[in-house]
Amino acid sequence: MIRRPAVAVTGLGVRCGAGASPAALWESLVECRSATSLHVFDDEGTVVYPACAMPDFDPAGCLTPKEARRSDRSVQMAVCAAADAVEDAGGLHVAAGRRAVVTGTGYGGVISQESGIGHPDVLYAPRLMHNAGAYWISARLGITGPSLTVSTACASGTHAVGEAMQMIRAGCADVVVAGGHDSPLTPTTALAFGRAGAMVTDCEDPAAASRPFDVGRRGFVLAEGAAFLVLERLDHARARGARIYATLTGYGRTSDAHHLTAPHPDGAGARACMEQALADAGTTAEAVTHVNAHGTGTELNDLAEAQAITALFGSRAVPVTAPKAVTGHGLGLAGALEAVITAWSVHEGLAPPTAHLTRLDPRCELDVVTAEPRKIPDGPVISNSFAFGGHNACVVFDSPHA
Repeated sequence: MIRRPAVAVTGLGVRCGAGASPAALWESLVECRSATSLHVFDDEGTVVYPACAMPDFDPAGCLTPKEARRSDRSVQMAVCAAADAVEDAGGLHVAAGRRAVVTGTGYGGVISQESGIGHPDVLYAPRLMHNAGAYWISARLGITGPSLTVSTACASGTHAVGEAMQMIRAGCADVVVAGGHDSPLTPTTALAFGRAGAMVTDCEDPAAASRPFDVGRRGFVLAEGAAFLVLERLDHARARGARIYATLTGYGRTSDAHHLTAPHPDGAGARACMEQALADAGTTAEAVTHVNAHGTGTELNDLAEAQAITALFGSRAVPVTAPKAVTGHGLGLAGALEAVITAWSVHEGLAPPTAHLTRLDPRCELDVVTAEPRKIPDGPVISNSFAFGGHNACVVFDSPHA
């Protein structure tokens, strides 16, 4: 049997409304402090919905003015978050050809697309490309190894992290910068999700608009941002004395093959994905200490995921967290952002609480962490992403001391 190299998480970078760094994001989660507020999506003020925006974002520290003009807002966020992750890791420490990047995005340059309709300029096409983030990160960080983009809707970020791990295992790279980005806060995107009934469009308390697993949930809250992790061979990380947040040990991906926008109601595909990820990690459901749920706050997704979790773990109550109550739903960003959160959870030994959960839907028979963080022992932790198109992706993190 060929021994697969173990994979370490040595760097984390985040740019989103809930925090411009992993530490700031973690503080928001622990304090159940939502970043959601009413957001004006159009110049006329006719499209105003709760959203998790990052109004003070400035790419000046990562891109020149010329480079910023050539890239969509989501790509600008991606470059900054990736650079932060590399700085946090203390650098990449391998030859350019042994470095790789994998990005995930659901909507690509949608802001540039909408703003350029009817009057595209010479840079219109490059700003739209889903792979533009991978290019700019490669260019800025001197990565000449594999440079790939995954687009599987809301599972994109998790797929990017999992595929990056597979690159290291296969010997294609020694260090991979992996993550997701999206900035879908446009009138058309908001109206589309709002009219489909998937997104919260009005509420008395915008900060509490996202309420996964709560009986009063009314859909998800749209968010923007970017999140990246630096993954590297565990032996390489230890040899250079790197700080290791967690190890990435398992990856699962399945398809519901059921409906374009609705999950399979019994959560069979989601359960199979978690089982696959645990098998890949060489562990079992009995060992899992915590689940980072996809938890969108839509009825169909919450119920399907809850069924998948209870079917997998049976009567054993595993602590569950739903970060989207604080972060909103960043679509292609979401899985990568929650991978960062999960790695930080492993590092801290804590499961963050789920905000705004006042009454658990009785159909969701879960042990949801609320009010304050809960201590978790060393052991495997799952992070879930389940997307439109029936795309399911799960990753497993563990303590580097396990």
